[in-house]
Amino acid sequence: MRYFFILFFSISIFGQQNSKVDFTKCNAIVKPNFSEKSILGNVSYSFKVNSMLDTIRIDAVKMNFDEVKINNKVVNFKNSGRQLLLFEGFKKGSNKLTFSYNATPKQALYFVGKNENFQIWTQGQGKYTSHWLPSFDDVNEKIVFGLEIVFEKEKNVISNGKLTKSSLNGNLKTWTFQMKQAMSSYLLMFAIGDFQSKTIKSKSGIPLDLYLEKEDFSKFDYTYIYTKEIFYFLEAQIGVKYPWQIYKQVPVRDFLYAGMENTSATIFSRDFVVDSIAYNDRNYVNVNAHELAHQWFGDLVTAKSSKHHWLQEGFATYYALLAEKHVFGEDYFYDKLYENALQLEEASKADLIPILNEKASSLTFYQKGAMALFYLENQIGEKNFRKAVKSYLKKFKFKNVETDDFLNEIKKVSDFDTDKFKIDWLESSKFEIKIINELLIKNKSIEKLLEIKKLQKTVLKYKKEVFEAILKSDYHTNCKEEIVYQLENEKFEDKSKFLQLAMQTNDLKVRQAVAKTLIDIPLEFKVDYELLLNDASYITKKFALTILIKSFPDDETNYLEKANRFSKSNLDFRILFLELFISSKNTKEATKVSYWEELKSYTSASYENTIRQEALTIALALNSEDTQVLKNLVNGTLSPKWQFSKFCKDKIRMLLQCGDYFSLFNSLMNTITTDEKNSLNKLF
Repeated sequence: MRYFFILFFSISIFGQQNSKVDFTKCNAIVKPNFSEKSILGNVSYSFKVNSMLDTIRIDAVKMNFDEVKINNKVVNFKNSGRQLLLFEGFKKGSNKLTFSYNATPKQALYFVGKNENFQIWTQGQGKYTSHWLPSFDDVNEKIVFGLEIVFEKEKNVISNGKLTKSSLNGNLKTWTFQMKQAMSSYLLMFAIGDFQSKTIKSKSGIPLDLYLEKEDFSKFDYTYIYTKEIFYFLEAQIGVKYPWQIYKQVPVRDFLYAGMENTSATIFSRDFVVDSIAYNDRNYVNVNAHELAHQWFGDLVTAKSSKHHWLQEGFATYYALLAEKHVFGEDYFYDKLYENALQLEEASKADLIPILNEKASSLTFYQKGAMALFYLENQIGEKNFRKAVKSYLKKFKFKNVETDDFLNEIKKVSDFDTDKFKIDWLESSKFEIKIINELLIKNKSIEKLLEIKKLQKTVLKYKKEVFEAILKSDYHTNCKEEIVYQLENEKFEDKSKFLQLAMQTNDLKVRQAVAKTLIDIPLEFKVDYELLLNDASYITKKFALTILIKSFPDDETNYLEKANRFSKSNLDFRILFLELFISSKNTKEATKVSYWEELKSYTSASYENTIRQEALTIALALNSEDTQVLKNLVNGTLSPKWQFSKFCKDKIRMLLQCGDYFSLFNSLMNTITTDEKNSLNKLF
């Protein structure tokens, strides 16, 4: 209860402050230091006092301050460790505040990598920009930001707004960025790394600056595929021109989430940097559209509080689906909605927190929010829905909103009962699966999919004709996948004909379903199954390689030699290949040593967390006493990505429970950093 009292008290204070003080502009010069994991800076705020108050508060977590001046006069101040408190020197009307500061942030500013191969990036949402820049955790305080970043000239720097100038001073370079319009502090960002960019222009003339690491630039086309098309679609669909001067996107290593919609500058996970094959397994299209949609829903118009968070995430999720519908077609769109509906139906059995609650889950804010909009649009019609959204955005641009602000715009274009909608969809934890299914079956593929699912318990001989007809039809992938999964436990001789038809569809997902469900490959299906190694999917290749070696061990060498030819193009697949090659009885010892060293290298901080975790899992299974592997495991406990950090800590705890691993880890103490020692000691 204490936590929630403090949170409410903080919001209450800032609500009072905002009515009396208006911060309008911030110009800051910041200097991050990678070796010290610190930042220092000089800040200038312009603010207007509308009515006098005792104390002005600026959020600033564990910072040190110097030269605090208001209207060019040094003033006394208090530093609570959470806030900079100002109580003298300001007057009614316009004021100017300047100060210098330094901090060693534990959140919101992240230093990843090592040696020359490092990056620095920010993530303000949920952890607050106030950890690296004295600013405002209250989203209702919107400010026009200008940010100068000073760093080594060899790196590239990205931040919000337009790059207005840059200058050199020896080995240091200053990048100056400027926003034109006000924004919430949590949407401020910068990223530093070995980035290159390519600029394309939207049809409306907005520059789209698209970044990648230099070593990844060959993957540009498939990483940013459809970017220009998505931008054009969203501007047209929303009916409001993109609200900022420029739009940038940059992938960073070990990012905490899929993406973050900082104003005019999205950061996203490097996991979405893909080649032509990986694109078919996991691509950036949905996240790309989702974060772009946030430039309107969240950045242009911002929810007043987390209770109304669905106005950001629900809208961004729905408009991303609409963008995918534009790119991939109606069947794809309805299939995604159906998948979301199944998740929501299952979750609603235990999740009793509705959308309009600050404690709602991500699934509720995102997917249920999107589903509510899908239902709403179907009830009032697309034309009315678009008219209401356009009016809502124009009326509240650069402002903060609540749910009723949006629903009031719906009332203006239709006689739809928004009060009932609010009760049924936003204030109730129930999910209206029957109503949604009635809307979904308007799509023929979803209608057919539901018919097929009803056959799950039907004996195969009674559904053979249906299966054959659908596998030969142009129904969507989901229908054909469902057939393959229903065949999983059937005898091979009974299902062989259907598996042949599934393979002949040349649909990657349908063929992948065959790879996943056929665990033991009969000799008569060997040649067909081997063709899966050629599919443009690393996921399919992984399944196929593993199962082929298991089914036909005498051909192991041939399979591994074939896999080796394309394994280096994808590290996830490469790690599987190394595991199989090192474990093989046919591999020469000298080759095993070489491949073992390569596998170990992928456990280091030079690689993405997803790669490190896979490599560590396999390396520990092969040799859990290797000193370098254990050191890299300890290093992983410091990762900013909590999932990977937890994985490493759990692995260490598990090892400490068996054998003499305490001595092994203890012997590392003289060879690891102070932070690594502290982390390891906590686990001891």
